[in-house]
Amino acid sequence: MQKWSQIVLRVGIGLVIIYFGLQQVSDPTGWITYLPLWIKDIPISEINFIYFNGWFELIFGTLLVLGFYTRIVSFFLSLHLLSIVYTVGYNEIGVRDFGIFVAILAIFLHGPSK
Repeated sequence: MQKWSQIVLRVGIGLVIIYFGLQQVSDPTGWITYLPLWIKDIPISEINFIYFNGWFELIFGTLLVLGFYTRIVSFFLSLHLLSIVYTVGYNEIGVRDFGIFVAILAIFLHGPSK
């Protein structure tokens, strides 16, 4: 059973990432309240930023589920989640995303699975 644990973790976390990406792409205005204040300082609209983030999560979540470039994908997803945790701080969203970050970091440390 141990040989399946990494695959189950990778697919499960990948599906969570895909879910959040789909939510952002399908309803970007619902995510504006979650954006940090520094977004207003960059030359891209809030909606476009959410679309970019949603597509990033969709693509990288799909790659994670399929097992393509697992170490690279999990590295970038772990950086992405760590930045979210840092931005939102210690609250229910930050704690949830910290758990996802640790799971993705474990996938990165383990490397590709079969």
